[in-house]
Amino acid sequence: MEKVPGDMEIERRERSEELSETERKAVQDTWARLYTNCEDVGVAILVRFFVNFPSAKQYFSQFQHLEDPLEMERSPQLRKHACRVMGALNTVVENLHDPDKVSSVLALVGKAHALKHKVEPVYFKILSGVILEVIAEEFADDFPSETQRAWSKLRSLIYSHVTAAYKEVGWVQQLPTTNM
Repeated sequence: MEKVPGDMEIERRERSEELSETERKAVQDTWARLYTNCEDVGVAILVRFFVNFPSAKQYFSQFQHLEDPLEMERSPQLRKHACRVMGALNTVVENLHDPDKVSSVLALVGKAHALKHKVEPVYFKILSGVILEVIAEEFADDFPSETQRAWSKLRSLIYSHVTAAYKEVGWVQQLPTTNM
């Protein structure tokens, strides 16, 4: 059964620290290897996200009806969105040396998802957890604890920037709609 934390999750601000030079390098090295297969990795991440958290599909009219993971993998719309997600992450990872650029990119992502797409911010935390799972599996033999910690730190940084953008635009938690 799917478990999605409530709005208290958003209120508890996670500590967001800048990454050290060593941590940035670890994240960027891992990402560079992962990004060589950008579309397939992005699709694998989104398929796992939607299979494990099907309520997330409610925000995607173009593929919310897809149930079968193989169908999802073949969906041109899902593949396109996977490329956008990976592109945004690539911009963040490539600019880890520039906190203002990272903040700017994540503010744009957060504001768009709050205002235009009306996505609950907790899904960013869930998606980033799925990303870490996929990375850990992809590099099972080469994902030392220091690199895992660096990625966890990046996950917190992303979530804190995105939720800050939500707060900036006055996000109010959306009530679930019921079909009658």
